[in-house]
Amino acid sequence: MEMPKSRTALGVLNEITDRDPTHDFIIDRGRCWSYQSFTEDVNQCAGAMLASGIVHGDRVGILAGNRAEWLIVNFAAMSIGAITVGLNTWSSANELNYQLNHAAVKLLFVEPQFRERNFVRLVSQARALADGLPQLEGIVALDAQGQDQWRPYVDFVESGRALNADDLAAAQARVGPDNVAFLLYTSGSTALPKGVPLVHRGLIENMWGIGERQHLVAGDRLWLAVSLFWALACVNAVFAVFTHGGTIVLQYHFDAGEALRLIEAERCTVFYGTPNMSLAIAEHPHYAVSKLKTLRTGATIGTAAQLQRIVDFGASSICNVYGLTESYGNSTVADAELPLEQRLRTVGQALPGTEIRIIDPDTGAELPVGQRGEITLRGYLTTGYWNDPERTAESFSEHGWFRTGDLGMLDSEGFLYYRGRLKEMVKTGGINVAPAEVEEVLTTHPAIELAFVTGIPDERLDETIAAVIVLKPDQIANEAELQAHCRGVLAAYKTPRRFCFVKAEDLPLTTTGKLQRNRLVELFGLS
Repeated sequence: MEMPKSRTALGVLNEITDRDPTHDFIIDRGRCWSYQSFTEDVNQCAGAMLASGIVHGDRVGILAGNRAEWLIVNFAAMSIGAITVGLNTWSSANELNYQLNHAAVKLLFVEPQFRERNFVRLVSQARALADGLPQLEGIVALDAQGQDQWRPYVDFVESGRALNADDLAAAQARVGPDNVAFLLYTSGSTALPKGVPLVHRGLIENMWGIGERQHLVAGDRLWLAVSLFWALACVNAVFAVFTHGGTIVLQYHFDAGEALRLIEAERCTVFYGTPNMSLAIAEHPHYAVSKLKTLRTGATIGTAAQLQRIVDFGASSICNVYGLTESYGNSTVADAELPLEQRLRTVGQALPGTEIRIIDPDTGAELPVGQRGEITLRGYLTTGYWNDPERTAESFSEHGWFRTGDLGMLDSEGFLYYRGRLKEMVKTGGINVAPAEVEEVLTTHPAIELAFVTGIPDERLDETIAAVIVLKPDQIANEAELQAHCRGVLAAYKTPRRFCFVKAEDLPLTTTGKLQRNRLVELFGLS
């Protein structure tokens, strides 16, 4: 298979549709879109966006579970030069307000009810926190229910039929490879998340390279339960399979039993998931290797034991990977044809177009082969954080090298070995959480003097969020009270599961009085 010639999302979609128009592209809860029917729906939705006043560079938000409409809206926005903002379905009203406001989302597509969450109420609360978000000009309800002023999705897309075809073609012709396609939010080392813009060219070229390392072909069928608002899904998984003309089987939200049923029924060949997902599948009472026998390849992160579990499912060509949202999903992928022992130990070599250097985190000097230091990247990278020149300058060198805050080492053949995080990020269930963000919320509780957040080992999540608390004199608080306090502001996965109440003098400090964050876990009886 040859790499697509186009370097825009719509251009590649048209290429693949011309090649095999009837091939399945999206499978969603009994509904099926061929490449041809998907392209038609994308063009109609794009026409509706133009008719509603969306122009090149405008931001279009999506708040929904894994459903075909998420991808139709996404491709429609990208096709006319608008920018898709994937919104976290776990968000609190505060978090959603920040993302909508920071991105200046002009048009928002919302699933009114997702699982147990009422997004009508959530959006209303988010707007109330920001004077109504005046830049948000319209909201489209992906299902029938919603507020009266929300426009039903079926009515919205129908309006696209009235747009002159020449106007749509002209808008789509303006889109170039270096235009921003996505704006995704990722936790940073401070309390506020960072907006990461990604351009069309990187989505096509880097994802093609990822798919090549997995040896994807048009006949492959991807099981996708990772939430679409994360780069692992909407960037990495979708575009790796899409650029190879494959099929995407959506799971509305992750459930181990449903995953087993879906993989078997749809004969999925590509596994994309986090270690906690694979553990839940293996522990499910209906688990049987025979249900997963069609799995072949895919991508994941984790320890050797965690990768071995997926191999045991039948995905013997699973690839270990390393990357960040800022680097278009992955910067390295262990080739599916490498010996298993090597794929269990290394996250692979740099993808084409990416360079890796290991540096001394204190001096910035490049380290020789075999020495552990900070991983820095150059090549397929974000153009810089959205409206945040200060954090962009902190993360990028004058020569274009991006400091990841992760530790690793390179061997003589250029294979990267991941060795943990230099920054204070906690990765729980495959999701990055900034301690500073949780600490800021905890310290608004009237009983708390100091709060320090860390990650502690967890068999299911790899790390779970834990908080060390110093209470104010004569104040009391318990775990349940503090968890409730956090859940009012933070997404559930950011809420600490473990607490340790200590006196200020019990905190681990350096000789100069600085907190030794790497020793916080000792307060939980761990080391």
